[in-house]
Amino acid sequence: MTSATILFLAMGRRVGLRERLLIGESVGIARPGGMVRIVRRAAMFTLLVEGVGFVILFVRFLAGGMSAGIALWRAMFHAVSAFNNCGMDIMGDFRSLLDYQGDSTVLLTMAVLIVLGGIGYAVVDDVVKSRNFGRLSADSKIVLVTTLSLLTLGTIFILLAEFSNPATLGLLSSPQKLLVSFFQSVTPRTAGFTAIDISKMIGPSLFFIMFLMFVGGASGSTAGGVKVNTLGVLTSVALSSIKGNEQPGAFGREFIPKNVYRALALVMFYLGLVAAVVLALSITEKFGFVNLLFETFSALGTVGLSTGITPELSIAGRLIITAAMFAGRLGPLTFVSVLTARQQPIRYRYPKDIVRIG
Repeated sequence: MTSATILFLAMGRRVGLRERLLIGESVGIARPGGMVRIVRRAAMFTLLVEGVGFVILFVRFLAGGMSAGIALWRAMFHAVSAFNNCGMDIMGDFRSLLDYQGDSTVLLTMAVLIVLGGIGYAVVDDVVKSRNFGRLSADSKIVLVTTLSLLTLGTIFILLAEFSNPATLGLLSSPQKLLVSFFQSVTPRTAGFTAIDISKMIGPSLFFIMFLMFVGGASGSTAGGVKVNTLGVLTSVALSSIKGNEQPGAFGREFIPKNVYRALALVMFYLGLVAAVVLALSITEKFGFVNLLFETFSALGTVGLSTGITPELSIAGRLIITAAMFAGRLGPLTFVSVLTARQQPIRYRYPKDIVRIG
């Protein structure tokens, strides 16, 4: 949507109200005013962050013995791939970043690029303007707190689960284990790089990474998944229900009921896609359920991680995965846009009744 807006401006076309509303829905900004200016600033922010990441990676690759030409190209490619949560690499042999397990400069630079791209420009802009956590919008607070919680929880879980696994973290030093564990908690959201062999991870670690891929990044960011905003809203609703609060909310703000309904509908829609894709793959492929489920979450989350079965999929399986990637990238946004377009004022209410839960 940002690229389309810039293209319209370059062609001298006027961006109308309808286009502004669609852009706002995609980048997570409700107000149509100043939308074009925000898009320009988002593009400049993207170029700035990718540029800084490129310089750091270029210097590090050059110091590591690469020729200037190769270091230049790889630094540029991976800076763009990381910030945009693409996950594609050009290291070769499906090794991704396995050769940089002990290189904190490369892994931390890539991690910062992934996180900045995954939280979205709207949150970054709010942080820069507010400069105080208390002044941030509820949306920005939910994104930052949920992201930090998932990164912390992911690092601890992967570190403990894979600590003694000789095929992943077992042979690394303690600082390297912590570094790689942190990186592996960042990359499923939804960058797709890896510093360990995913196929050698134990079952609990794979399931936890599936959860991270399911959540993804923030609304209006470069990441996929159901988004941390959705998880934050539903978690807050659950906590409010446990506390007996009839009006769910967070950080001193109540949620608009339609946002809660949309979050629930989006999660159900996403889980329905997961079930449909896994069922289709189980018919066409002969691999184990965990491998197929992992492949499904990775495709729908547009992550790119794999337990190693992707090259071995049948033609039908590859087509299913391809369709899943399109659905994961466009499906949630399109689904929310359809809900927004179909919203109409309620002219009457039905009598209330009680439905048993649990």
